[in-house]
Amino acid sequence: MPPPSPLARRPRATLPPASRLLALPLLAALLAGCVPADQRPSGRVYPLPRHQPNDGLAVVSRPGGEGLHIWIETDTARPGICRPRWLPDAARLSGGNGPHPTSFGLAPREEFFQSLERGRVRLALRRQMEALCRQRAPGSTFLWEPPPRTAAEHRPPVLPLLEEPDLLSDPRAIRRAEKQLLGLPLSPEDLEEPGATDHGGW
Repeated sequence: MPPPSPLARRPRATLPPASRLLALPLLAALLAGCVPADQRPSGRVYPLPRHQPNDGLAVVSRPGGEGLHIWIETDTARPGICRPRWLPDAARLSGGNGPHPTSFGLAPREEFFQSLERGRVRLALRRQMEALCRQRAPGSTFLWEPPPRTAAEHRPPVLPLLEEPDLLSDPRAIRRAEKQLLGLPLSPEDLEEPGATDHGGW
């Protein structure tokens, strides 16, 4: 029987554990490179104002430049304090990779909470929130409150209850406005102010 070959006795080369961990991201990058660029989310995060500077943030989280248009709002209910008011109902972003991004409708709340997993998004929100507070309440102190990361953590703001006079308009005022719009002459009753006479509540 011939002696075993020297090659047969040589142990197989294996990567040390640290090298294996480094190889995983490289393999993932190679696999991602096989996907066309227009089918991968660019991951861009940039200010996209709604009504004034710093009140909106674009997050490109889907292929084709789609993603979220996060609305940024402030809470100044406490005197001298300006803090975030979190709105998890973001708009759907379209054309986020181009020069003219737009938004429409509403995106699922799950996407809003998923976007907050990215530290880059949270940092951009904090910077814009602070700048918006400086615009809206220059003399107030900015108080950062981290955004909710799940639906269970979101606490909608408690708004004051409206009284009946806030909900119902006086019928005479409505009738007067209608006649003025139509160019019809006003009667003496149309000119009466609320509370001037008592006609069964009218």
